[in-house]
Amino acid sequence: MRRALSCSLICVAIALSSSAHTIFQEVYVNGVDQGHENGIRVPTYDGPVTDVTSNGLICNGVENPFQTPVSTDIITVAAGATVTAEWHHTLAGADPTDSADPVDPSHKGPVMSYLAQIPDATQTDVTGLKWFKIWEDGLDVSDQTWGVDRMIANKGKVTFTIPSCIPAGQYLLRHEMIALHAANSYPGAQFYLECAQLQITGGGSTQPATVSFPGAYSGTDPGVKINIYQTLSNYTIPGPAVFSCDGSSAPSSATASQPVSSSSVVSHSSSVASSSAPAASTAAAAAAHYAQCGGIGYTGPTTCASPYACVVSSEYYSQCL
Repeated sequence: MRRALSCSLICVAIALSSSAHTIFQEVYVNGVDQGHENGIRVPTYDGPVTDVTSNGLICNGVENPFQTPVSTDIITVAAGATVTAEWHHTLAGADPTDSADPVDPSHKGPVMSYLAQIPDATQTDVTGLKWFKIWEDGLDVSDQTWGVDRMIANKGKVTFTIPSCIPAGQYLLRHEMIALHAANSYPGAQFYLECAQLQITGGGSTQPATVSFPGAYSGTDPGVKINIYQTLSNYTIPGPAVFSCDGSSAPSSATASQPVSSSSVVSHSSSVASSSAPAASTAAAAAAHYAQCGGIGYTGPTTCASPYACVVSSEYYSQCL
């Protein structure tokens, strides 16, 4: 195990990346782009929330006021469909000349998605909502890479599945990444998050266990206060376990959001690494259902496991559908 870097090196890294922020600003449903900033409560500034007790931890909009008028679009998503969330450094969108797009590489940490049912997905008041986690991507201890690293490699995109068993209705999708480059003390971890407004159709009647924001995270959580400048043997992603319809700790499609490499495929959700590992031998030869299969800069498999086909979403992203 290599020694932790000195504080001076950590401080230099923090100083160099202090303004390298990011915003979740685009949604795709089954690979179809729903439009730039459509249906998302987008802030005017790409800065983080650092106080885990702030109401800004719900959907942002406190420390970083929302751009007005706030979108009144509600994105229709069938239960069981895949959703892709896209991050970029600024609201101008993808910028291949910007070394901090979609976020500065120093901002290592987990990426997560939550849902909360709400009477009206466009209502202003979001306090008191009950949230359940549907996806997460933390630390792969085998190579010390993070969910944020995989998001960057995928040009700002991460893909996950809406649970097929939850009730139809209006929801907020709270999509979040946590940057841990300054998290050796609290406050230091940087929480980046926005909420998308969804109408979920179909589904079932399962009511997941829920948590509240603020409240789900503590400043002393091991996934919030941590020195990442060392070789880590584990990492505990903040918040609850991932909900899945079959009662396991995470969806069986947890690997689907990650670009598939020729070496191996593992679940980067800390709670399901062992159960997902057997898929590696088959996914190495062909991209799995919902996995990336093409795009500028992509180096993984370009063919899909039968019966799926590689569908172009944009010049940066194609997916097995």
